[in-house]
Amino acid sequence: MGHHIDALVDAASEDGVALDGLRVTHEDDGYRLETPEATRDGLSAADLADTLGDYDDYATNWYFWTNVVGESSPQRRAFLRWVEGADEHAVPERYDALRDGIRREWGQLLVTVTVDDHGERSYDLRHVDDGDHDTSALDEYHEPLAARQLATYDENGRYRPLKTGANLAGGWVFPELDGRDLVETVGTFYPASVPNWYREREGTLDVEHWEDTIGRQTGMYSVVETWNRGDGHEHVDWVAEACCDDSQCVKRREWQYNDETDLDVDGGDGAFPCREPCSLVIAASRKWTRLEGEETRTYEFELTPSEKEQVEDIIEAVADGRVDDIREADVYEGANRYRTRFLRAKLFDDDGNLCGVPTDDE
Repeated sequence: MGHHIDALVDAASEDGVALDGLRVTHEDDGYRLETPEATRDGLSAADLADTLGDYDDYATNWYFWTNVVGESSPQRRAFLRWVEGADEHAVPERYDALRDGIRREWGQLLVTVTVDDHGERSYDLRHVDDGDHDTSALDEYHEPLAARQLATYDENGRYRPLKTGANLAGGWVFPELDGRDLVETVGTFYPASVPNWYREREGTLDVEHWEDTIGRQTGMYSVVETWNRGDGHEHVDWVAEACCDDSQCVKRREWQYNDETDLDVDGGDGAFPCREPCSLVIAASRKWTRLEGEETRTYEFELTPSEKEQVEDIIEAVADGRVDDIREADVYEGANRYRTRFLRAKLFDDDGNLCGVPTDDE
């Protein structure tokens, strides 16, 4: 008889057991066992133990969540249950899926959880793009803090100032984590993502909107406050569209202009929320505030229709991060390097001015 069944019988004799469709109570005429499939009454302790052998998945499921995970960290427990869909699927169905592996995405992370014959879970964590790669083809790590270095640079070796940016490099795997180390590793890749996700589920997430955030900026960042001039929030829509799109950040933006005014830009589909404008948004907004403060001027350029479209293609490619994907031979692409260099050779003068047009009296 497994220790998980002994533990379950002991727990049932004291306060009863109830979890995920399994319910065991101790009554005057013996134990009562209930599952969605069957009900048994009047069982002795020995009979209960024998009967639980026929419902071993329920028993190991109870033992894992009660004795292995426990209640000491509600955030960790909730996240691990979310990973395997414990609140969405019945135990028999879920265990069948767990034996093959259940996958869940968390930003650019892919978590795969499996169960062994004793009900113990094992978690595999890797980049979502490496989901179908054999583990032997990836660099293996086992300590959660190893994620700190992996999250520091993108695939081109450039520093990642935003840890939730959509530019996490792959090629690595944490193949056999337990639940505690999984949550710690996820938190190292994406700091505060699990706590904020949990607070949102519980209805206690404290969202700080744009106006609240810029209202407490000091020093060189206080200039951003000049954008709040009663002229609507179009400028903040531009900020959110530039920085907070799914292609740029894996969080889901929950902050708005203020408590009464939502932004017109969609917040994205991330698994976990963004509760306030981040430091990168504030830093970029400081620059944009100064640029938007310039007086407008009128410029006249002579472009063919195809050249106008090419300028549009170049802006789109840079904004979407596709420049490196355009090959030198792809001369039909507006942002192709050779086509862009040709346009520069044709339209720029020796001083680097477009079409040689001065910017006015200056």
